Amino acid sequence: MRAQIFKSLAGVAAVCGGVMVATLPSVATAQVTGSVALTSDYVWRGSSQTREKPAIQGSFKYAHDSGLYASVWGSNVKFKPDNGASSEFDIALGWSGKVAEDWALDVYYLRYQYPGSDVNLNWNEVNAAVTWRDNYWVAVGHSTNAMASKTTGTYALVGARYPINDTWRVEGTLARYFLDSAYAKSYTHGSIGVVWAFKAPFEARLTLHGTDSATKQLFPGMAGSRAEFAIQASF
Repeated sequence: MRAQIFKSLAGVAAVCGGVMVATLPSVATAQVTGSVALTSDYVWRGSSQTREKPAIQGSFKYAHDSGLYASVWGSNVKFKPDNGASSEFDIALGWSGKVAEDWALDVYYLRYQYPGSDVNLNWNEVNAAVTWRDNYWVAVGHSTNAMASKTTGTYALVGARYPINDTWRVEGTLARYFLDSAYAKSYTHGSIGVVWAFKAPFEARLTLHGTDSATKQLFPGMAGSRAEFAIQASF
């Protein structure tokens, strides 16, 4: 299954990259980056997406020097209750760049895709993030079909990272998911983690997650306090 995930990941990345190349001036330059990660649990917005089991994840990004980019990120998933989905692909098209000396902006359209699911889990979201001095950020995502619920949802997050030295840093986030009451209660979750960049391009990360009671009601058995350990390589 993991081999199939990465084959699909590479295929989608190639399509996205081809579209971007075809629509941008040939005189400009571009950069392709990516990552591969192994994590003890895939935690998304406060809840486990793998029934608290390990996940292997990968990403590819084609970034044009104009700031336009296309990216794809993939992971194995296992939902509760089981709905047939075994993989997730997040496909993004956007623009990112500096808007002032200390400020950066990232705006993008995101598509959540779940091949093989017995039900329609696919949905779209529009996102924007503002970063100050590369260490503090505010992000907002909005969808008219949040989590494929056919109801609206707005996700707001604040985050910060503190570099201790060249190899260690601390990161933290606090987020609120504003959901339509016809679907579920809005909920809050947060995280704090320690990252060790022990040998380029590898780094290890330990993250502690916490959620409120509304998260546990929406994702029974898959939310609450938990720890996640991951090793990642970037290229």
